[in-house]
Amino acid sequence: MLIAEDLLLLLYDDETGKPVAGSPGLDYALAGAVLIELTLNRKLDITIDGKTGRLQVLDGAPTGDPILDERLAYVVNKPGKKPKDQIGALSKRLRNQLLTRLAERGVLEQDEGRVLGLFPVTRWPAKDARHEQDVRARLESVLKVGTAPDERTAALIALLSALNVVPKVITDAVDKKALKQRAKEIADSDWAAAAVKKAVTEMQAAVTAAIVVASTAGASGSS
Repeated sequence: MLIAEDLLLLLYDDETGKPVAGSPGLDYALAGAVLIELTLNRKLDITIDGKTGRLQVLDGAPTGDPILDERLAYVVNKPGKKPKDQIGALSKRLRNQLLTRLAERGVLEQDEGRVLGLFPVTRWPAKDARHEQDVRARLESVLKVGTAPDERTAALIALLSALNVVPKVITDAVDKKALKQRAKEIADSDWAAAAVKKAVTEMQAAVTAAIVVASTAGASGSS
């Protein structure tokens, strides 16, 4: 499973098949997860120019995963860009691609229906939740017990923290404030190689910026 697939499973309710995080934050976090995956695979790096991170291609050869390779090819054609300026384009069609693939694997179920009998809607409830349960168990071990995270788990926690949805994923925590603080501490700590940590930091910033811009635009449109 990709980090983006793990993130998507965590952010869709198993029963209702609805997302527990809003757009565009969820979509941008998925794109961020793909960029982190490519960094873990040593396909990309984040170079720091002053205080600004920029995407650098280390290896443009395909990974063999079509979802990763589509985004890698995009970055190869537009090198040296800031992650926050690329994340919108990289998120296009990504959520649906991931959901469809998870359904094809039998992990999710694609449930077609209509709202008020008129408007078509697709829900994605869990069909085989075993992998998601394993991911949740690792998250709980890190966030509630204090186990040291591996790179992929820490990256997930950093993205969930950027979206401010950790309590929506770990729902049985007694102290939600402490849970959020633990997630932030992990996101800010030196848990990974420098290149990966830089990628996660840039993705957090890009996701947060995207949410702020979308909220501001929404407020302006409603005024």
